[in-house]
Amino acid sequence: MEKVNLDDGFDSFDERWSPHVAAELNGQAVKLAKLDGEFVWHHHDDADELFLVRSGRLRIEFREAEDVVLDDGELLVVPAGVEHRPVAETETEVLLFEPTETTNTGNVESERTESDLERL
Repeated sequence: MEKVNLDDGFDSFDERWSPHVAAELNGQAVKLAKLDGEFVWHHHDDADELFLVRSGRLRIEFREAEDVVLDDGELLVVPAGVEHRPVAETETEVLLFEPTETTNTGNVESERTESDLERL
């Protein structure tokens, strides 16, 4: 058992849109990511995705629903199969909770796809 210090975890990398695995439990990964700008439209066929904003502001856009804006300490679960696009207008730190094998771009392959995540 190892504790994770979130300050140290976020300080350990600078890349944007590149999640780092902080912990795993019950087939789920807790990932830390720094976001800035627009991500790609995507969905995850078989996995819900939880976004928890640690600092900053994250707008999650949906094609078939109203956008949701998350501020410090707020979270949202995007259900499996729902197409979405995260947008961070300023640098935003988030924790992501999703099945361990879930790729960050879901059903889309792009230059931002991360399949072999770095562990903290």
